[in-house]
Amino acid sequence: MRAPRCLCAICTCGRHRCPHKPTRIYDNGQQPCLTTESDYLPYDIVKRPFRIQEEHKPKTGEIELGTTYQKDYNAHKIQPVTLVRPLERKHTTGGKLDTIPTYQDDYRSWEVQRRETSKVEHMYHPPTAKFGNTTTFQDDFVPRELNPRQSFKPPCVAKLSDVPFDGTTSHRTSYIAHQLEPKFLRSKEEYKPSNQPFEDLTTHRNDFKGLPGQLAKSCKPENAKVGSNVHFNGVTEFQDRFQPWLVSVREVRKTKEYVPPPGNMDFNSTSHLDYVKHEISPAVPIRPVSNGRRTNAPFQGTTTTKEDFKSWGSCRQEIIKKQQEIPKPTGKFYDLTTFRSHYIPHQIIPAQSFKPARAIVLNSAPFQSETMYRIEYTPKKQEICPANYPSPPGYVYVNTDSHGHKFFRQLTPEFSESNINPIPKEVAVVS
Repeated sequence: MRAPRCLCAICTCGRHRCPHKPTRIYDNGQQPCLTTESDYLPYDIVKRPFRIQEEHKPKTGEIELGTTYQKDYNAHKIQPVTLVRPLERKHTTGGKLDTIPTYQDDYRSWEVQRRETSKVEHMYHPPTAKFGNTTTFQDDFVPRELNPRQSFKPPCVAKLSDVPFDGTTSHRTSYIAHQLEPKFLRSKEEYKPSNQPFEDLTTHRNDFKGLPGQLAKSCKPENAKVGSNVHFNGVTEFQDRFQPWLVSVREVRKTKEYVPPPGNMDFNSTSHLDYVKHEISPAVPIRPVSNGRRTNAPFQGTTTTKEDFKSWGSCRQEIIKKQQEIPKPTGKFYDLTTFRSHYIPHQIIPAQSFKPARAIVLNSAPFQSETMYRIEYTPKKQEICPANYPSPPGYVYVNTDSHGHKFFRQLTPEFSESNINPIPKEVAVVS
């Protein structure tokens, strides 16, 4: 027998999925899911720091409660608002209300005795004698003298030779001076103008010939003005159907004239009136006083650099200019180029065009509208996905796992029309 297949695997259109159920801690095998235990990391709980609230210290003096709003406010007469809500009708009874709750009526207090502590009290008594014991480091440590190791490194001292210095090198002894050959100078070729006439005609100018023809006629109709110059004496549709509307004059609201409040304005603030000036002594510098030694001897401005430094006489180097190899012309410029002096004008002969005439050839035969797509096209039968049915044809329902996947077992190896459930033309899709 073949293994059961899920509804997701049976689907051929890719639009059907099994409805997933909510996750479960225990599966069908009653085995716990250890994902939470493996991924859980405990954290240390730290108490939030408690902020001590500062004590409120009221200010001395009286508070001036007069504001600009109270001085400049103009009171208006307000009419009472009519209530739209109906009056509430209270239904009262003549009986007495029992206010004792069930808990207070049924509660009976118990006498609880306090348990005695079984903790043994250990009182700490500090020693009175002086601490004079030695530590483990003092007992085990034995001081030893430092014996430096003997160095086997050769001394870095230059060895001086008694033999006088020989300045001859292998290059000086083996070098043979050769005589240089004279430099080859290439003679400059003299310009020789061509004897043949210059042809400035291109292939396009030689071969192209314009074709005589008529200009294309415009298919746009002529913009002929339709109408007459006679004055119009009739009534238009707007004048016939227009209905005038009565427009009321816009009410202009007059602004009230500003009346300044009487009296002088008090610019004194609470901080200005209640401020108490304190006498503050200047801050004492923490920097120590410098005990500089003062001498009456003259200052010696000579240094080692001034005594040993000898200034060199320097002058500005002149600019090195390269001599010009080509001398500048001294004669008059004639403004005559080689092209102008040797150019010979020729008469243009238009080339004959071999391009065929652009004429439209009409055919009296009927138009054949058959194409290769219309001749060779074969319509294919539209297949229906087996997962559209509540029970796919050719499969038998087996079970549903904890994740919501439905499993079916196949009866026949291939899906054919000879199954139990025939395929209808219209199928209701189950979501």
